[in-house]
Amino acid sequence: MKRIASLLFALTLVLLLAACAGTPNAPAAPPESAGGVKTNAFDLEKGTVLLNSGYEMPVVGIGTFMLTEEQAENSVYWALKAGTRLIDTAAAYNNEAGVGRGIQRAIDEGICTREEIFVTTKLWPSNYNERGVDRALETLGLNYIDLMLLHQPAGDYMGGYAALEKAVSDGKLRSIGLSNFSDEQFAEVAASATILPAVHQVETHIFNQHTAMRGFLNQYGTVLEAWFPLGGRGHTQEHLGNETITAIAEAHGVSAAQIIIRWHIQDGHIAIPGSSNEAHIIEDHNVFSFELTDEEMQAIRALNTDTAYYPGMGATSEETQAQFEQWANEWGLNID
Repeated sequence: MKRIASLLFALTLVLLLAACAGTPNAPAAPPESAGGVKTNAFDLEKGTVLLNSGYEMPVVGIGTFMLTEEQAENSVYWALKAGTRLIDTAAAYNNEAGVGRGIQRAIDEGICTREEIFVTTKLWPSNYNERGVDRALETLGLNYIDLMLLHQPAGDYMGGYAALEKAVSDGKLRSIGLSNFSDEQFAEVAASATILPAVHQVETHIFNQHTAMRGFLNQYGTVLEAWFPLGGRGHTQEHLGNETITAIAEAHGVSAAQIIIRWHIQDGHIAIPGSSNEAHIIEDHNVFSFELTDEEMQAIRALNTDTAYYPGMGATSEETQAQFEQWANEWGLNID
């Protein structure tokens, strides 16, 4: 009887210790946002979010889609000078070299150090391999990249993600993630991943808020990042001129763009508005001196219609390839 009692005591002690210790690599349960969707906690005083990779990422940055190399160099330089520390580019944008030059200009002038900058780039499906990673490092002129994403759910994206994981172990990348994947495709990658995606970058704006997707991503500790956070080319004025947005902007004495960017980060998504205008770049960064009320946040959430302007997420390989060719012709993307 004493032996049984001793065994029961030992077993209870082991279970208690295990419960206290938890799972070493499991991310803490993220808190709920005001909208009821669980997100990783955004520190809006620091302007960062802690990724599941353990690295801090700025929550507002600058996007460089459709910028020439010269425009990208200047925009990145102006952004860093204004205090922005998140830079987003991609191999398909054909401007990584310009982005790298803008970064180096800012470093050379003592505006910031490399360690203070968070650089994101993306591999195109034709280069989902180690060579694609090395080419990005060389083109950007960097010895590591803070975040690399698979740009589209096409080609051998399973093999491509494995290449990103290897690049992390080799010290070439710090965090990795996906872009434009459906929930099903994301789950497929995550099921075999040894490193969970830290970020998922998708078209997100006031009319396409991805509430359900954000709930899905929470189980992986993955943060949603909004591309075209102001609606994108051909739709920006529709967003900036929205009556709800302009009324809130007037109440705070700021621009409509600043209201939308502030809504993004208060609601738990990283925002990367793009611009080649220095004044707009400075304005887009200055969103930390005011806060939207719960009523204002709810008013903006009520604008959601799940309207995506750019189809392709979750499409078949054939549909995706046809879309790629259209985009290459329309936007001058480098898809080789």
